[in-house]
Amino acid sequence: MAVNRVPVLKRCRSLGMDPIYLGIDKKSNRQSKRANKKISEYGLQLREKQKAKFIYGVLEKPFHNYYEKADRMKGMTGTNLMTILESRLDNVVFRLGLARTRKEARQIVDHKHVLVNGKCVNIPSYLVKAGDTIEIKENAKSSQRYKDILEVTAGRLVPEWLDVDQENLKGEVKELPTREMIDVPVDEMLIVELYSK
Repeated sequence: MAVNRVPVLKRCRSLGMDPIYLGIDKKSNRQSKRANKKISEYGLQLREKQKAKFIYGVLEKPFHNYYEKADRMKGMTGTNLMTILESRLDNVVFRLGLARTRKEARQIVDHKHVLVNGKCVNIPSYLVKAGDTIEIKENAKSSQRYKDILEVTAGRLVPEWLDVDQENLKGEVKELPTREMIDVPVDEMLIVELYSK
């Protein structure tokens, strides 16, 4: 399996984004070496794509497939792409506050701790639908790991398209998110321009 091993803060610095979007509270004091260089139009488009891939932990090929799927759907391609990325199971587990970071959410899903509508799903890229119920398995709920996670994520805002019951480690997808509900600093129009060349 391909894994990006670049240190997270270094990657955040090079993409010019805040690590808080990944669920990480650390800050980097260093400045990017390319901070004051002018970036070409292509460079800007590429940076936005890399930002989206990095935030959601998606590699190039699946990301391209999401783009093609978004392009076939009705409506704006960029908005569709963001909705698809946001409705990935690992992202929903992170958004519900059942994991500290998206990487941890991915691991929780991989380890078969997550039930979707009562069935065990261990595919992080599984796309949830409106009305789906997501919960942590009964035998995993009592583990110390989830107590620690809830301590960290208790103050985190859960988006309005999700309904969460943190006591029972359970949540529901009320509706699929619109672009206004997604607080990710990505300009999806630049990604569309990049792919439509």
